[in-house]
Amino acid sequence: MPTAKLNKRTIDALKPPAEKQFVLWDNEIRGFGIRVLPSGLKTFIIQYRNAEGIKRRVNLGRFGVLTVDQARDLAKIKLGAVASGEDPAEDARRARNEMNVSELCEWYLTEARAGRILGRRNRPIKESSLAMDESRIRTHINPLIGKRIARHLTIADVEAMQDDVAKGKTGKPRTGGRGGKATGGRGVAARCLTTIQAILGHAKHKGLLAEHPTKGAKKLAGNKRTRRLSVAEIETLGKAMVYAEQQGVSPTGIAVIRLLLLTGYRREEGQAMQREWVNPMGGFVAFPDTKTGEQVRAIGPEAIKVIVAQPRIAGNPYVFAATTGDGPFTAVSACLQRVCGFAGITGVTPHVLRHTFASIAAELGFSELTIRAMLGHASQNVTQDYIHVDEALKLAVRRTSDEIAKLLAQGAAKLDRLRLVA
Repeated sequence: MPTAKLNKRTIDALKPPAEKQFVLWDNEIRGFGIRVLPSGLKTFIIQYRNAEGIKRRVNLGRFGVLTVDQARDLAKIKLGAVASGEDPAEDARRARNEMNVSELCEWYLTEARAGRILGRRNRPIKESSLAMDESRIRTHINPLIGKRIARHLTIADVEAMQDDVAKGKTGKPRTGGRGGKATGGRGVAARCLTTIQAILGHAKHKGLLAEHPTKGAKKLAGNKRTRRLSVAEIETLGKAMVYAEQQGVSPTGIAVIRLLLLTGYRREEGQAMQREWVNPMGGFVAFPDTKTGEQVRAIGPEAIKVIVAQPRIAGNPYVFAATTGDGPFTAVSACLQRVCGFAGITGVTPHVLRHTFASIAAELGFSELTIRAMLGHASQNVTQDYIHVDEALKLAVRRTSDEIAKLLAQGAAKLDRLRLVA
């Protein structure tokens, strides 16, 4: 157990550990120390055994917010209370029971980002998911119920919050990198309810709440997205992609659109794909992480052609590299809108391309189970777990991809004929 005289110079010199956490204990006050996380966060703590002999650890505050002298004085007070039979950890637990919703949400974000709250498949919650949770908290949840005591919430409270978000009562201009306005709506409202319900559930699991106060609240039904491209629209899109490139639209963006349509991959899976994940000979892409975890997904020859055709940029690992820096291309949605503008097609998003791939697969006679495996959906039953990237699945992906490539080529050929006539 490493010890040292805790002072600003000593603490400033502490380096974040590669994994887990590191505690340096003060060599003057027994039980007083500072914890360092891999993220670099440094927190003053005390450790002791209560009257029942149970080891307890209590956070005093972050280094930088508290000075070393302030933390040392606070540690003396807390440890002195322990000597007189009190239990600061129990006092903190009672105080947490009076946390309002805003404070509880802040606790959730801090704990989840430190990896101490687990989500789907008992894995740490992804940063992208936490970023969306934080956006809903800041924009909608806190303004409506942030000051309410968490354990006093009722089902009526959170359902009323959901109704207010659906009606746009929390709409406001966005800040940061995104433009436009956060307007709310039924879909956002339902996701806000899901977020606060999950936070309350995690708080109960961690002992901050004795009961989940709003268990049973009903989520608004969303508008199921059914938009997909028809055969005629796929042909038109093929023609528009050729025309768009002639008009100076990013060839990288057009290539991502083509890949998404030929694979059914999610937008972020396609545009952020790295070369080392792709196995052209094996006919698969080994994603280290997706919405449903690590996956190996089949890919057809037509899509492989798109990948192989992309220029390599030294130092950039991505198939679709950004024009500047060493990151991936990220403007596929804007590019798709431009291409669809040339085609006169409306209501198309990258997710519509994914639906279209599934629709073509269904028209070719593949079962729903096979299509779910092709799209990389999370398993929902035992049977699906037996569908791997085998030859049957590769054949299904290849036939679907080939059919879509044929339709795109037919559209491009019509553009050639029009040009020849002109």
